[in-house]
Amino acid sequence: MQKSTRVFPSLPVTFTGQSLISHAGASVLTGFMDTLGFGRLCDERLGQFVPSGARHRSGRILGSLAAMLAAGGEHASDLDILRSSPGVFGQLPSNATVSRFFERTVANPELFSYGFETLTRELRSRVWDAAGDRNPALSATAADPLIIDIDATLVTSHSDKENVAGTYKGGYGFAPFIASCDYGTGHGSGEILAAILRPGNAGANSAEDHIRVFHTAIAQLPAGFFNDTGTLAGEKVLVRTDSAGASRKFLWHLHSLGVQFSTSYTLPLGKAHMIDWITNKEYWQPALDQHGTERTDAWVINATDVIALTDYPPGTKLFLRAEPLHPGAQPTLLDTDGHRITALLTNSARWHGPFLDARHRARGRCENRIKTLKNTGLGKLPFFDFAANQAWANIAALAFNLVSWLQLTALPDGHHAKAWDIKRWRYRLFATAGKIITRARRTELLLPESAPEKDLLRLLLATTGRFKQILPAPG
Repeated sequence: MQKSTRVFPSLPVTFTGQSLISHAGASVLTGFMDTLGFGRLCDERLGQFVPSGARHRSGRILGSLAAMLAAGGEHASDLDILRSSPGVFGQLPSNATVSRFFERTVANPELFSYGFETLTRELRSRVWDAAGDRNPALSATAADPLIIDIDATLVTSHSDKENVAGTYKGGYGFAPFIASCDYGTGHGSGEILAAILRPGNAGANSAEDHIRVFHTAIAQLPAGFFNDTGTLAGEKVLVRTDSAGASRKFLWHLHSLGVQFSTSYTLPLGKAHMIDWITNKEYWQPALDQHGTERTDAWVINATDVIALTDYPPGTKLFLRAEPLHPGAQPTLLDTDGHRITALLTNSARWHGPFLDARHRARGRCENRIKTLKNTGLGKLPFFDFAANQAWANIAALAFNLVSWLQLTALPDGHHAKAWDIKRWRYRLFATAGKIITRARRTELLLPESAPEKDLLRLLLATTGRFKQILPAPG
């Protein structure tokens, strides 16, 4: 008897004209955008970038691009995947229509940036209101402020584009500045507030660029962060950066606005001898992990009175952290008695060193947000014109935020999908297949009962459906 050695079933393939949908799960995103009134808002803010009477309005163009990038596309031509299912995603613009839209953004980049920023601020306000008691603005206080992470990254360009330049890593491309909002552990991935493109040779420690991206970011915050005169309630915001943001000019600027900061700090070599008492832990406190549990191999101390700070804003405190060198770590001149010494500067209203240290070390989450932003469009900038690539970066941030807003508004605290990476959303949810049928003169989308995330799909659809009762009617 002959046995089959095939690993998978071998079936004959036949093409059909049936309404089969390969990315039916992405309809959760498009339905969410419609619930937010995305189309009407786009026409109000960016309607001038499409001809009057055009079939495809700005909402259709931007919304389809954002949904495509969130679902895994990388280029404007990847709209074909959604364009092949007009029953679910509608009649989408052609590649030529999309190209002409970006040409108009190049003709007036400042107007597009302003319109897009006001669009996303209004969307964020609606989403945060719909989030109820999970609204990040409700919990922002001087003791627990909203955290804005600012960090630069590199994007490689494999062809010549406007304003590309060599990078400090020997590459060639751009060095965008990213400002993102951190929800905290277990509350979702956070949001992108600003993604500002810069030439690849732009410095990471430029105070002017830090100030620019900071103001672009706070302009995205809802009205609850501003008083009646439009002044920022700085005590409700904390800016967190790596050592590139420790410039006096930037910190003094934040101080002038009443904004809190927490930034890594590079200890001057001339002051290294002032920490040679590292072996004496009498005055040190055990460091905390991200769950608030004390560690037995790391310590924190307020060293403001030991290592004097010069020309920094009043109230700035210096905290040191000591922990044994990890296996394989390369020793430096500042390592004392086998311990790695790191430092942070902060003007926070709180004084508990281990808490401030743990909060600052959570800055690593912004690296995950930047990685995800690159996976939703920032990693491949498709145009030659710098302004068009900036517009593309803004749409990539919108694609990122749509998934984050779903996590914030539609998922209860502790839900497993709040910790999902964008690639898991794509593979587990957005790639769910479906079929369109007509029954009793009604068109319906059928999703498989055996879908691995059937319960999550039902939850998202039900929750976004309830938003229609509390959000403005879609346009």
